[in-house]
Amino acid sequence: MDIFQALALAILQGLTEFLPISSSAHLILLPVLLGWEDQGLAFDVAVHVGTLTAVVVYYRKDLAKIISAWLGSLIGKGFTDDAKLAWYVGLGTIPVGLVGISLSDAMQEALRSPLVIAGATIIFALLLWWAEKRVKEQRTKITLVDAIMVGLFQAIALIPGTSRSGITITAGLLLGLTRENAAKFSFLLSIPVIALAGSLKALELYQSDVAVSWDFMSIGAVASAVVAYLSISWFLRLLNKIGMMPFVWYRLVLGVILIAVFIR
Repeated sequence: MDIFQALALAILQGLTEFLPISSSAHLILLPVLLGWEDQGLAFDVAVHVGTLTAVVVYYRKDLAKIISAWLGSLIGKGFTDDAKLAWYVGLGTIPVGLVGISLSDAMQEALRSPLVIAGATIIFALLLWWAEKRVKEQRTKITLVDAIMVGLFQAIALIPGTSRSGITITAGLLLGLTRENAAKFSFLLSIPVIALAGSLKALELYQSDVAVSWDFMSIGAVASAVVAYLSISWFLRLLNKIGMMPFVWYRLVLGVILIAVFIR
């Protein structure tokens, strides 16, 4: 890996992690198109750290209130809306954790097939299109049912190409949440998921004999963090103006390109 490759992959990861367009689809396509070797486990850890940092920094004020309210609920200060939201984020994380643990290495490898990724990119683009057409912009408050349903949908994102943010926003829209609140809950849910995934990769890296290139890891972490922060900010600012259809069309085109590249 050289500096250009590290920057390109980190920027791509930061840009696609929180947009509903599937980071896995992009990260498998770019190296193939450019003939790059796999970026390695250490770099994966670095970009996970970067994207996690971005979402935590972006929602730092909300997280401070949510964590404070959650701690208050533990010592009998009642269940405020912020405390409930904290519990809902935890509850919504359980399904993806359980499914992730149950998947064998062979199943995970099979799901990383380019054609599986292409199929998921297209299928869940169509589901997002359906949800966007049905959006009623009615509710702003997250409920227990929302947390359970969005959490179950999030577990589907273990299929590469689905897009974690895409499927959770889709679920929120289908449940009647506004675009902003569906997106916000999706991004809050990403915090424990990215933290857990990054921790597992870090443990795997620690237990392996892979040499760590700290300069490339630093580049990956910083670049992915900056781009991911800007991506979240841009997406939330323009969400009501552009809706979800541009992402639907983009995913459909991407899926077709993946099929064209890998079916030879």
